[in-house]
Amino acid sequence: MDYSKYVFPADRSRKLTDFRTDDTGSFSNPKDAEEELAEGVKQLSKIQNMLYAQNKFSLLIILQAMDAAGKDSTIKHVMSGINPQGCNVTSFKAPSDEELDHAYLWRCMKATPAKGDIGIFNRSYYEEVLVTRVHPEILATQRLPVDYSKITPDQSLWLQRYNDINNFEKYLINNGTIVLKFFLNVSKEEQKRRFLKRIDDPGKNWKFSDRDVVERKFWKDYQSAYEQTFLHTSTALVPWHIIPADHKWFMQIAVCQIIIENLKSHGIEYPELTAKQLENLKRGKQLLAEE
Repeated sequence: MDYSKYVFPADRSRKLTDFRTDDTGSFSNPKDAEEELAEGVKQLSKIQNMLYAQNKFSLLIILQAMDAAGKDSTIKHVMSGINPQGCNVTSFKAPSDEELDHAYLWRCMKATPAKGDIGIFNRSYYEEVLVTRVHPEILATQRLPVDYSKITPDQSLWLQRYNDINNFEKYLINNGTIVLKFFLNVSKEEQKRRFLKRIDDPGKNWKFSDRDVVERKFWKDYQSAYEQTFLHTSTALVPWHIIPADHKWFMQIAVCQIIIENLKSHGIEYPELTAKQLENLKRGKQLLAEE
């Protein structure tokens, strides 16, 4: 199916509210999507081998979402066939003292994938234009040149950071990193249902925090912060994909297929061997036959 309708346009012609949270595309039932996901997982495994062998590109997957949208389950199911030796998942939490002593992109830059590898950011540097915008008091801990604890951050701060991020992603692209950005778009009602499930299911109790409920009070603020982020950082070079997340089975296949399509479009394939390498193969086969 065509997943282009989930791209937030670079021309800013759409709003976040234009994207449904319960869409299931061309799938009418979970079983069909699960079967296609299983096939997609196999394809990703093959493409990962080519990515590693080619050693020309790397892949960075950025996952952003409200709590309980399904970031962890997406990583678990979509990447289930990936060789862990060539994949690294980084979850960004509150910055450490060392990280606060550097510019905010520093800790993320260190975690970007090497050539041939896949890197997954479970949350990312985008938190610096999301949670800090909803809770500007956090800026007071960031040792910035301007003391934002005493004034309300003006628009120029966010425009500056959007510009930083766009330039950073352009830098990554120019150096062979394929950057794919996904916002798992869950509704407030579905988030509530999943929170209640975490409370009622002893096996999921550990995933629940009372802070999750507190943050729901800022739902509109977060939606506004996300929309501003998409308006300013969904570029033609690195667009945002707004994935419906009320149905995890559709969310997972959509993310999987978008990754596959993008990797194929970059010409990921096994490297062509030189004449010398082909001769070495022939010689090696001969030596083994003579043993």
